[in-house]
Amino acid sequence: MHRVNSIVSSLVVCFSHWKSVSLLLGLRVSMASSASLLSSAESSTARLSMHDVFLSFRGPDTRRSITSELYKRLDEQRGIKTFMDDRDLEVGDAISPTLLKAIEESRFAIVVLSPNYASSTWCLEELAKICECMKDQNRILPLFYNVEPSNVRYRKRSFAKAFDKHESSGRHTSEQLERWSDALNKVASFTGWHTKNYK
Repeated sequence: MHRVNSIVSSLVVCFSHWKSVSLLLGLRVSMASSASLLSSAESSTARLSMHDVFLSFRGPDTRRSITSELYKRLDEQRGIKTFMDDRDLEVGDAISPTLLKAIEESRFAIVVLSPNYASSTWCLEELAKICECMKDQNRILPLFYNVEPSNVRYRKRSFAKAFDKHESSGRHTSEQLERWSDALNKVASFTGWHTKNYK
């Protein structure tokens, strides 16, 4: 729990200052030039958005732990408008238009990448949509929750098993699978938070 609180505190500090572009992106990324970050952030925050943050997560993994704590600290305590879906879809359920619209209307996304994230095609569709709508990496913030970034990026361990299952099910086209894989690869290459860095 202490580790969860440490990560949440770090994220909350970042998003509580999202109006201050240089501070927000300075906490998130250190390798890019400040001029480039400022320019990209200004263009993204200029959009009319209903939500400041969209939370993407695998419900059974994190809903009752880090994700619910993030929502509470961001939305309820800091007034940062945060979208958190309150349902866990079953296998075969379609992602709702409302959820896709919420992604389109969000300034930033926090993606909580947990061990079973890729087992949900709903999560993978969310992630692909996030990458489509938020092409600038400074708007997507990954949180590697008990997973290694390399396992996400190169589809190893639980991510490999999840994709093997999706491929063998016969329910998904090769284009869908490639789209999901590309989204995971992209997000895992971004600088983010990792649970191993917090004790």
